[in-house]
Amino acid sequence: MALTIVIRSGEGPTSARITFDAPRVVIGRGDGCEVRLPDPSVSHRHASIRQRGTDYVVIDEGSSNGTFVGPVRLSAQAPRVLRQQELIRVGRIWLEVRVEQAVPTANPQATTREIALGLVAAALSAQGEDVSARVRIENGPDAGRELAMKDVERTYVIGRAPNADLTLSDNDASRRHVELRRHGQHISVRDLGSKNGSALGDKKLEPNRDTTWLPGSKLEIGVTALALSDPLLDALHELETGADEPMRPDESVDPPRGVEAPDLAGATLQPDAGAAAPLVEVPKRAHENSTRARRSVGTADVLVALLALVVLALSLVGLAWVLRSR
Repeated sequence: MALTIVIRSGEGPTSARITFDAPRVVIGRGDGCEVRLPDPSVSHRHASIRQRGTDYVVIDEGSSNGTFVGPVRLSAQAPRVLRQQELIRVGRIWLEVRVEQAVPTANPQATTREIALGLVAAALSAQGEDVSARVRIENGPDAGRELAMKDVERTYVIGRAPNADLTLSDNDASRRHVELRRHGQHISVRDLGSKNGSALGDKKLEPNRDTTWLPGSKLEIGVTALALSDPLLDALHELETGADEPMRPDESVDPPRGVEAPDLAGATLQPDAGAAAPLVEVPKRAHENSTRARRSVGTADVLVALLALVVLALSLVGLAWVLRSR
């Protein structure tokens, strides 16, 4: 049986999912986690799901904001057996866990990075920010011009042709010199058999072969130098390397709609052994403890009063005996 993790958010399910055939899956914000969740409320290494026999258990890895199974917060390093379609919350992010007959994801590292970039893109778009990768001409006769790569899997052509996506006036450039394409997590450059060739960084490009263009490297076409900026990669890097963001004590994160989970059926759920109390029961338990304390104090007061009366009665009896003996 394979382990499928589906990322749920806000009002309903998303299509972001990844299937593993591995004994351990690490969930967190840092690069290297099998499930990368670019939210500052998620720790760099937040939780892990491990296979034990025929079961899977979830373990909090000492996260800042805790790991929850339904409303139950887990203690650090305390394993909890997962049930089918159970909901897990890490920071502000809800996950659904499925143990099922499924084909494992072919390239989980690339897939989890694409999912992370997709989550960042959705967040930036919701804030009204442009998430397009941009190619800017830094040196050459066309310095200052830009190409915005808004579409994924679309080919963009750079050269002297009037119908090129970015037209150059560099005499050393061919009409169709290079093409660029965004493949989810990276941008590739392909020299189209140009007359004078192209270089990426300090390496000359092989004709008709894709090469990944990493931000920081310059693409050189004749006397023209082009630089790449990608707000998605920049934002992802900032999120992955930043500090954890503490959640407010009164902050609530509603579970996703449309997912049946037994732990969310009501507020009377009892915590697992070794786990902290469910969040929904904290005010109630605090009230019960306060009431219990007041009751114990009242009983003690009654006992003290009775003891005082007994002492007073004995004192009166002693006083009467003394007076009579005189």
